[in-house]
Amino acid sequence: MRVLGVSYSKPNQEVRMKIRVAALSVAGAFALSSFAASAAIDDKKAQEIMTKAGCAACHHVDKKLVGPAYKEVAKKHKGKKDAAAVLAKKIRDGGAGAYGQIPMPPNPPARLSDTDLKAMVEWVLSK
Repeated sequence: MRVLGVSYSKPNQEVRMKIRVAALSVAGAFALSSFAASAAIDDKKAQEIMTKAGCAACHHVDKKLVGPAYKEVAKKHKGKKDAAAVLAKKIRDGGAGAYGQIPMPPNPPARLSDTDLKAMVEWVLSK
């Protein structure tokens, strides 16, 4: 067997395995970096998602409308390890009481996909 111009015999199976592991590691690193880069969204994309999902009717970045400002939400959750999970659940399920008595309606996957929900939560928490 020849790999990159080098002949390998049966005793060199360990070398072949190391090459495979290295190649898979590099491929995995590229995949993870691509995923991380695509998960972050800019303000324009966030605004598009908020408008499509109906969030913009009640929320704004830096001022309270019907619901709290995104900066207020980010401040409330700052430093909490489970902030993303808690906020995602709140957005998905809706509810009232966290910022007053006006209820936030639920946001089912038909209105806000899991991918957009995750991106929005990361965006809100970055404010």
